[in-house]
Amino acid sequence: MKKTFKVVSYAATLSLSAAFSLPAAAQSAGSNIVNLGWFHISPNDSSETLKINGAPYPGSGATVGSADTAGIALTHFFTDNVALTFDAGVPPKFRLKGTGSLAPLGEMGTATQWSPALVAKWYFGDADSVFRPFIGAGVTYVKYTDVQLSQQTQQTVNLGLPGAAATAELSSSWAPVANIGATYNFDKSWSASLSVSYVPLKTDAVITGTNAANIPIRGTTTLTIDPLITFLSVGYKF
Repeated sequence: MKKTFKVVSYAATLSLSAAFSLPAAAQSAGSNIVNLGWFHISPNDSSETLKINGAPYPGSGATVGSADTAGIALTHFFTDNVALTFDAGVPPKFRLKGTGSLAPLGEMGTATQWSPALVAKWYFGDADSVFRPFIGAGVTYVKYTDVQLSQQTQQTVNLGLPGAAATAELSSSWAPVANIGATYNFDKSWSASLSVSYVPLKTDAVITGTNAANIPIRGTTTLTIDPLITFLSVGYKF
């Protein structure tokens, strides 16, 4: 009976060990992995008071809504623990809503964001671990295109005068990226990954317009976005 118990215990130990080392060399030096998944971008935003021709618009503010988009990540392992990832996604559209005295405007405008990122990562564990947490740090370049203002916003910036027309630009910038996550390896080729990134990000908004009397109008503000970005994906090693 004791011998049987020892055999069972030994078998259980081997099974447990196998569970954590089954996908041999799933992520090792020289490996290339492509991940396809979904980004959820959740801003932790705030805004400065809108100024029109240098004068503050009392009580004005704005908030940026969250966005979702499909994404891809390409990772190369230089060693069993050190890797470099390039992240990109279908450029999401963000919606800007007024707050404070601008709340009655509702949706003030929209903008499309481009933000590819390069992130260096350290993977814990070894190449044949099933579960591998990681941390990373990198940089992203953020650019905004197709910035559109609602008609109500254009008229507000032009001080409510008739013939209101205005356009807007958002500044581009480099920003650091802090990243944490984990990968679960199903076998030596397939895996699933979940990561969360934080990006301290600001952009300057400049609105220019001309009213019916051809008087130039200029509105300025700064938006702090500071998004948390979640990326859930499936990976394949090749």
